[in-house]
Amino acid sequence: QVQLVESGGGLVQPGGSLRLSCEVSGFTFSSYVMRWHRQAPGKERELVGTISSGGTTYYADSVKGRFTISGDNAKNTVYLQMNSLKPEDTAVYYCYANLGFPRGRIWGQGTQVTVSS
Repeated sequence: QVQLVESGGGLVQPGGSLRLSCEVSGFTFSSYVMRWHRQAPGKERELVGTISSGGTTYYADSVKGRFTISGDNAKNTVYLQMNSLKPEDTAVYYCYANLGFPRGRIWGQGTQVTVSS
């Protein structure tokens, strides 16, 4: 079964850190471009960053220098390390992959990140 399961969200103070995990099942993440998205209340879902099959990463300007995407092939898991968190980082964070035809686009269920003092 193709599935993405995020974990690691929670409440953190401004300036703090969190590491989100995206556990992949049913396919090998390193064969695809994996993405992290987020959606804040009342806002559209936006791209946070990506990691390619070759390990190349891309980040939105809003998180560049603070967030890092990595992967563990042995665990078939993708991570989003978030440092220097700001209140505007508060959102539900989603893992995403486009597996192409016929399996299509896969979203995880999301994990809530709240940055507040």
